Order: sequence, then structure tokens, then C-alpha cells
Amino acid sequence: MVTIITSIANYLLIILGTIYTLFCFTVFKPSNQNRKEQILNRQIIYMLLFHFLCYLILLLRTENFKTIMFYGVQTCFIGIYLFLYHKAYKDASRLISNNMCFLLVISFIMLTRLSFDLAIKQFAIVVACTAICSVIPWILKKLKALSAFGILYGIAGLLLLGSVFVFGVTKYGATNWISVAGISLQPSEFVKILFVFFVASMLAYSNSFRQVVITTVIAGIHVLVLVLEKDLGAALIFFMVYLIMLFAATGNYFYFFGGMVGGSLAAFLAYKLFPHVQVRVVAWQNPWPLIDNKGYQITQSLFAIGTGGWFGMGLAQGMPNSVPVVETDFIFSAIVEELGGILGFCVILICVSCFVLFLDVAMRSKKMFPKLLSLGFGAVYIFQVFLSIGGVTKFIPSTGVTLPLVSYGGSSVLSTLIIFQVIQGLYIAVEQAKALESQQMEVTNEG
Repeated sequence: MVTIITSIANYLLIILGTIYTLFCFTVFKPSNQNRKEQILNRQIIYMLLFHFLCYLILLLRTENFKTIMFYGVQTCFIGIYLFLYHKAYKDASRLISNNMCFLLVISFIMLTRLSFDLAIKQFAIVVACTAICSVIPWILKKLKALSAFGILYGIAGLLLLGSVFVFGVTKYGATNWISVAGISLQPSEFVKILFVFFVASMLAYSNSFRQVVITTVIAGIHVLVLVLEKDLGAALIFFMVYLIMLFAATGNYFYFFGGMVGGSLAAFLAYKLFPHVQVRVVAWQNPWPLIDNKGYQITQSLFAIGTGGWFGMGLAQGMPNSVPVVETDFIFSAIVEELGGILGFCVILICVSCFVLFLDVAMRSKKMFPKLLSLGFGAVYIFQVFLSIGGVTKFIPSTGVTLPLVSYGGSSVLSTLIIFQVIQGLYIAVEQAKALESQQMEVTNEG
């Protein structure tokens, strides 16, 4: 009986996840606001049904009755958050909130499957971080001069990055963590936020050659420090984000293609200088002869993905723990193995939907500073998704980058929640400006 119920539930999960994902894009089609609200409400229903079925399967397969209480607490959190947040911010994007919650639901489900203790810890971190970050749209509305601290953002970012040389801890070949009083943090996760604010404020003020040179030098120092820490995944994100923001601010193709050439040369030098980069490249090129050592992680990831196929083996029926650091860098492998390639593709499309929303805010912003902020954070987010999923599928060499909101990790989830709330603040500003413009037009027409 358990097998029949869980098998049916697995196919229902695919249907629910697919419909939710389709709504991420069809919600833009109706011009009627009530129709959009209906689609967004249905998204929440499908998300809650998906959540319920996953925990029902986990309960039946593991017979761990603690999952019932954990599921109930999660459901209360999601419901309370969505209700209170949109009561406080009536102009906020409901699609961004829905996608954020759906990705967190995926995270809680997979972490419960992989390690119940880690799932509880991650949930506690998410609740605390969500409560703290929810005030960010209000702060953005109150602080009007955020674009005036360009150099200060850059200095603060460099100081925070440099803290690893004092309190640094080495993990997986990179010294990119700090440990103070037993608490471990990854500074680069928060510096990328300061970095986007720095570049946006500098280039929004002026895009003259002198300003570009100053901004490039300071941005280059950020990347150099990350290279010295051997955190090449973060260095690549910073580099690409800067090139995109620079091109958006100046429209200069020479800057962009010149930067790409320089970045390619820097990547070649990094390959020659750092042994752990060479190991990852060799494992990426042909991991099968190295399956017992250097290629073990990527081959196990590919086995997991291949075993899952399109429909997955079912929750708690695969062997995701055979992949090293599956809770963090390789969680996408576990998703595909047990939930299937279709749902894995849905996760990718939901991330793309978030990126599209970020770009939408950038396109609709009238001023250069919020435009560059939205674009910069969109680039940070989607490039991190690309590096994470590209690494676990052997599309690119593994960079040790987490999947935002899905992978385990306090620093990663906090920095991503900050980014989402900054975007919400910018979205609210755009919506309010649009409403004010409509009111002014009505007054003009009446006059």
C-alpha cells in the first residue's frame, strides 16, 4: 500500500511542480489584475499541495513522526509570512515572494530527506533571516541617499573580504570562511551585495573614462583578493557582474569584450597557478578514469542524475548521500535523482523566472542607480545558479558555488534573502511611481 501511495504521489508532484512553473510565466499574460491575482493564489495552493505530498511520502518511507511536526511548523511559517508581508507591503511582487517560498520549500524537503538535523537548523536560520530581511524594503524607502556612498561600499567590501586573512578557515582548497566565537561565515556572500551597491553608485554618478578607471581598479582589487583566497567561483561571479553592469552603464563594447579577453587570460593563469583548479578541470574533462579519487564527486553526481531520469526514483528511495557535500554544492543532483529531471528543470525555470523579474525591475526603473542595482543583483543571482547547476551536471568545471535558497548554508541563504528583499524594495518604488504617474495623467486629462 505504501508503495502504491508514494508512486502515485511522485507523479502528482511532477504535475503540481510543472503547473506551478507554468504559472511563473503565464502570470504576465493577462492584462486584468484580478486574473493575475487568481493565478498567484493558485500558485500558493499548488505549492502547499506539493509541500504536503512530499512530507507525506517522507513520513511513509521513513516512519519518522517528527516530520509531521516539522511540516506543520513550516506550513505555518509560509502562510504567516506571505500574509503579513503583503499586508505590510501591498505593492510588493507576489510572484517574487511565491518563488522565494517555493525554492525554500524544495530546500526544506531535500534537507529533511538528507539530514533531519540540518533541515531543522536551516529552517531556524531561514526564519530568523526572513524576519530580519523583511524590513529592507521599508529601509530602502526611508533612505534616499544610498547612491552617495560609492567608495565607502567598496572599502567596506574589501575590509570584509580581508577579514579571512585574520580569522580565515580553509575549506575545499579555498580560504574563504571566517570563524569567530564558533560561528562560521563566508564573507564573499555579503561582499557581493556591497559590491553591487558600489558599482551601481559609482557608475550611476558618472560613466566618464576617469570614473570607469577608478571603479575598475577597486573592482579588480576585489577580484584579486578573492583569487588570493582561492575562492575562484566567487571571483568569477564578481568579474562577470562587473562587466555586465559596466556595459549597461556605458554601452561601450570595447570595455565588455576587452574585459572578456582579460578574464580569459586570468582564468588560464588561475589554472596554471592553483592545483585544486587543475584537479577540477581534469575531473570535468574526463572524470571516468579518475572515478576512485579526483573524479569521484562529479561521477557520483552524474550517476545520481542518470539514475533519476525524467521522473525520479521517488523521495527516500535513491542514494543521494553517496555524493560528497550533497547538502551544499551538489543538492541539485539529489533533487533530480529522487524527484526527477522534469522537476529539476522546473527548479531551473523558477530561478529563470526570478531573473526575469529582476530584469523587469531594471527595465522599468527611471533612474540609473536602481536600474544598475536590479541588473547587478539579477546577474549575481542567475550566474550563481548557472555555476551551481552547470558544475553538478558537468556542463562546466565545478566551482563550489551553492544553489541560492536551496542549498544548505546560513551565509548563502541570508545573502540571497537580502538580495530578494532589495529587489522587492525597488519593485515597490517602481509600482508606486507608476501609480503616481497614472494619477497625474488622470488629473491632466480631467483638466
